[in-house]
Amino acid sequence: MIEQTQFKVVHPEKAAKKKSYKDSGKVFLKLVDVKIEPSFIEYIQGGTMMNFSVAIDFTASNGPPSHPQSLHYLSPDGANQYTQAIQSVGEIIEPYDTDKQFPALGFGAKVPPHGQVSFEFFLNLAQNPYCNGVQGILQAYRTALGQVNLYGPTNFTPVINHVAQFAKAHQNGQQYFVLLILTDGIITDFEDTKAAIVSASELPMSIIIVGVGDEDFSAMEALDSDQGMLRAQGRVAARDIVQFVEMRKFKFANGAWDREGLAKEVLAEVPTQVVKWMLMRGIKPLKS
Repeated sequence: MIEQTQFKVVHPEKAAKKKSYKDSGKVFLKLVDVKIEPSFIEYIQGGTMMNFSVAIDFTASNGPPSHPQSLHYLSPDGANQYTQAIQSVGEIIEPYDTDKQFPALGFGAKVPPHGQVSFEFFLNLAQNPYCNGVQGILQAYRTALGQVNLYGPTNFTPVINHVAQFAKAHQNGQQYFVLLILTDGIITDFEDTKAAIVSASELPMSIIIVGVGDEDFSAMEALDSDQGMLRAQGRVAARDIVQFVEMRKFKFANGAWDREGLAKEVLAEVPTQVVKWMLMRGIKPLKS
């Protein structure tokens, strides 16, 4: 649209003091270029599927699951911080996943039958990682608690790369991957994790990290690109794909959890991250 439009610049105080005052100048609008960005909902309506994966920290720093002080200890109602986070986030994402089959991984434990330490094992200890809905993830988690031995260290890179391989194979805009990592402590492979995130920033993928327990998670903030794009090994992230949330901030004084608030905070950046990747690749929503 090309049209010259004139606007007077009026200073209220000068106009009140001088009756002869007309204006302090003029602004001429010569060109208006309107660009309408598609919304997250338009991509979902156009058929984009959200693929939700979860990775759970089974390192020894959580404490023995049989001890009431352990972050993996299940209360009489079968809940703990890990189950609360899985339910809060999973129940929001579940309706967007058409087949409701969620890959669920564990890391940092000695896994049967050979007792070897693994940083990328299937939570259900079966031949494939898929769990049927959020309840399937919770069932697999409780099964794993009874069969693996907590160990360490806390390495994120294997589970990030695991999901990134799927994202790499689906870059036509019809699939988007969200990895939820639940952890109790500081990352051991921090530099490798940064490099994995930088690589994944070019893929249809987002990473949500939820810190459980009372550790100092300040180092985690460095993974979020809110204060500037993440850098690693001479590369700069193409976009921000990480959201970090501390679980303890959503616990009420009476001990109950603000599940709605947690889910809202955890998923706050995902819609924007989805749209940004689509626009970066020049992908428009398909008409529903």
